[in-house]
Amino acid sequence: MKPASRRAALAFWFVLGVMALQSSAILAAETVPLKRIVELALSHGSTAAAADAAQQRAFASYHELRNQYVPTLIVGSGLGKSWGYPLTLEGSAPSIINTTAQSALFNPALRDFVREARTEWQASSVQTKDQRDQVIQDAVLAYTELSKWQTLMSHLSAEYARALKMEETVNQRVQEGVDSPLARNQARLGTARIYLRISQAQGSIDILRNRLSQMTGLPAASIEAIPDSVPALPEIKQDDNLMAKAMEMSPVIQVASLHSTALGFHARGEHRSMWPTVDFAAQYALLSTYNNYQDFFRAGSFQRHNATLGVAIRFPFFSPAQRARAQAADADALRAKKDADTTRDRVSDQTLRLQRSVDQLAAAREVADLEYQIAKSNLDAILVRVDAGTGTLHDEDEARNQANDRYNALQDANFDLERARITLLRATGELANWVGIGK
Repeated sequence: MKPASRRAALAFWFVLGVMALQSSAILAAETVPLKRIVELALSHGSTAAAADAAQQRAFASYHELRNQYVPTLIVGSGLGKSWGYPLTLEGSAPSIINTTAQSALFNPALRDFVREARTEWQASSVQTKDQRDQVIQDAVLAYTELSKWQTLMSHLSAEYARALKMEETVNQRVQEGVDSPLARNQARLGTARIYLRISQAQGSIDILRNRLSQMTGLPAASIEAIPDSVPALPEIKQDDNLMAKAMEMSPVIQVASLHSTALGFHARGEHRSMWPTVDFAAQYALLSTYNNYQDFFRAGSFQRHNATLGVAIRFPFFSPAQRARAQAADADALRAKKDADTTRDRVSDQTLRLQRSVDQLAAAREVADLEYQIAKSNLDAILVRVDAGTGTLHDEDEARNQANDRYNALQDANFDLERARITLLRATGELANWVGIGK
């Protein structure tokens, strides 16, 4: 056997072994539907967990401020030896038991700060939904792309086996003097092109499986996409007012608007920090006899049980630092308001671009499909001519390469259109419903 023939034969058996290993791997893999992948990504992913933690922190901050209206009760003791008149220990008279209670009664600034914290908590809740939609979108796009490459891999494997056979046939014809050595290089070029595409496909499959594994916790080698589990995407009409729907449903706009409102409350609270405040205050102390209290009171006037109940009223009438802080808060609130307006404009523009790109990508897919159909019909016609003896192997190889290129372009166009439509579903708030995951 000639070296070229031996090399082609070895390559042929090698690719058959690779295909057999791929088939056994597919049989061993766990076919996971899209909905299950999304559910696992939501429960296992770190992004959703981080968003939940941020929401819990915002909720705790809101309660921290609101609970300042609830009396804080502190029980302690101020034990110590006195020489002369008993002086205070950290502001309280030395005592066996000391109990204090304090809470806000009237505090306009605190009321606005509570409103700010509540609004920020609401914004964090919306942010959690946005992060959840991002996880769904990432999982869906990775899954659909994996499905695309798996489908393409099956096609490429069959074409690679055919290309190796073609290369072997051309080698024999070159050895017999029927074809020139140029034909051998052309056949090898066609085989190399298909192998390059196979390498790209396998690399993409490995990367996507690893990404889905990180999202879901499933072993990467066990993830196998089921194309039929992907729901049909809804049709996008160009006359639909999707911008208005996106601006109504967009979590990004809602977060920006709530953040602007929260900073408005904060600015008003900083201004109201100059207003009078009234706090409730109470204290009870059980005094000892070894601190010499009885030596400094009239005979019979000293008592060990003492209590005070009342309010603390403050009138802050001059504070340049607080006034400057309020002015800075006004600037932050104005900037947040302008940022919210910019966010609305950006979402509107992005949604319109997506809507128009869907129409353009649908047209590009139709062009790619027609080009593939034409290339396939041309290949079928040349195969008939080759069988009849009026066509050459070179013509068949050229036509088959062109059909393969058109098939690859069609698969890419299909995925580009799917990706744009999935992104548009997220922009309009319909992605979770499309997957079948409750909000």
